[in-house]
Amino acid sequence: MEALGDLPIFLETMPWEEAQAALEAADLGDGLPLVPPTERRLVAMLDGVAAPGKLYGQMLPLFGDLTPAAVAYNCVLAGCQPGALSVVLTAAEACLQPPFNLLGILTTTGTPAVLTIVHGPIAQTLGMNPGTNCLGPGNRANASLGRAMSLVMRNIGGARAGIGDMATMGQPGKYTFCFPEGDDRVFPLFPARRGLAGDASAVTVLGVSGTVEVLPLEGGATPEQILDPVAAAMIAGGAVASAGRMRDLDEQFFLLPPEMTQKIAKHGWDLPRVQDYLFQARSVAVPEMATISTLGPIARSAADIHPIVTGGAGVKMTYLPLWAGGTLSVSRPLRNLGS
Repeated sequence: MEALGDLPIFLETMPWEEAQAALEAADLGDGLPLVPPTERRLVAMLDGVAAPGKLYGQMLPLFGDLTPAAVAYNCVLAGCQPGALSVVLTAAEACLQPPFNLLGILTTTGTPAVLTIVHGPIAQTLGMNPGTNCLGPGNRANASLGRAMSLVMRNIGGARAGIGDMATMGQPGKYTFCFPEGDDRVFPLFPARRGLAGDASAVTVLGVSGTVEVLPLEGGATPEQILDPVAAAMIAGGAVASAGRMRDLDEQFFLLPPEMTQKIAKHGWDLPRVQDYLFQARSVAVPEMATISTLGPIARSAADIHPIVTGGAGVKMTYLPLWAGGTLSVSRPLRNLGS
């Protein structure tokens, strides 16, 4: 396949161990076993793609060519099923937008990983898990899509440990970090908030430093008891990542399970009220524990505080602190690679 250049393509009859050794020698892996790229698998991944060699940009930090063929190769390595290519390519292209600051995210000594959120019908088509353990193991689509993104950064962008990737420690999210937005509809779906078609397939990329589990106060009987710990996490996250200097906190993201979202809605709170409540937070008291305060707002505006509804049963939320070095989320409608 000419569009793949010198990347190794294996015969179906090659023993698994030999294929793994060859891929390792080519430095194409992330430390986990890889699916051997065969012509059959690559043809299936590129099925319906009009221009496999089309250039969609150059992937930092080492300016590798972002093409459907190159992304398809990494999708095969990651174990993606056919149909995943448009999601991974769209997400990778979104990372090239200047506000995302991909160079900073991939080359910092800090811990950020690229998180991909998948929106709309494509998530169901690919069999993604928007429910219990959506950030954890157990679902091939979630895991392989996130892994493909990581391999794209590594194998196309050149973000290899000690070369392009200079993370002091890194984090497990750099193996895979991908989940779909739920379809609860209590709040507007995220693409609609971004001005995209609300029911269209789309992706959002974030540069995330980790995850923080957040529990509501007293079981979360009121919106305030649900949201106050979220505000505390945002304030504390900004403080510990500041290195003793004031910095701009542009956006905030957190994940709300459907149970918590329904409780908030039953009290008549809509999305703008949730966002405004968190934006106004300056001092949060956690009874018998601590009072956490900030000198300024936790985001640049109320509209830049983003609850994402996803996950299964339960009351536990997840705060997603964005990389302190500076990054903004980017959302893009799913690319049609057939034209």
